[in-house]
Amino acid sequence: MNILRPLILTAGLLLLWQLLVTLTGAPPYILPGPLPVGHALLDKFPLLLSHLGTTLTEILLGLALGTILGTGAALIMILSPLLKRWMLPVLVVSQAIPVFALAPILVLWLGYGMASKVGMAVLIIFFPVASSFYSGMQRTEPDLLELARIMGAKPLAVLRTIIIPSALPAFASGLRVATAVAPIGAVVGEWVGSSAGLGFYMLHANARMQIDVMFAALTVLAVTSLALYFLIDRLLDKLVFWQPKQGIQ
Repeated sequence: MNILRPLILTAGLLLLWQLLVTLTGAPPYILPGPLPVGHALLDKFPLLLSHLGTTLTEILLGLALGTILGTGAALIMILSPLLKRWMLPVLVVSQAIPVFALAPILVLWLGYGMASKVGMAVLIIFFPVASSFYSGMQRTEPDLLELARIMGAKPLAVLRTIIIPSALPAFASGLRVATAVAPIGAVVGEWVGSSAGLGFYMLHANARMQIDVMFAALTVLAVTSLALYFLIDRLLDKLVFWQPKQGIQ
């Protein structure tokens, strides 16, 4: 049943795609159908796989660095109220400025290589991880903190054994959001300036009016992003195993 559901969903989306192409009569250079895109995917698969390796590396590096920096920022703010007063406005301002507007600057500073794309991904990932983890640590059960204080627990021991474990569900939620948006930073960086990656290849195909190839690259990116999200989601479920997923019955 777990395998049947995504297959039915995929078949339904492909059917709607073909129906949209048929009803609108859109020319192939505007909206190619699933079959031409499938042919392009098979024909260009080795090249798409090569570009995917570059983009996936950028996403994973950005996700790792953004998570480390976001976690570190949250810990600093919870440990030092003084530093929190300085860092919190910086976090807010970093999100007030459109990240896409920073892409040309990052390319100018870090070059056309992988560093600027990883930097873009880090900027997008950093805030949801930092804000969710910090918010989770702030919502630690007061009774547990009071009990630890009565028993004479040291602040770092309280942080390690009570505050951080209590904040892991919130941290997991932030990391899920970060995983979902991580490909945006890498691809936008490739659009601004690069020589490899799926974003670069999509622009290259668009310039040559190879719209079926562009859609094939988009398909590979979408499937990879979904696979990465569900992998991280499964790992986070194991990390916060004591909090089962619930929903409205």
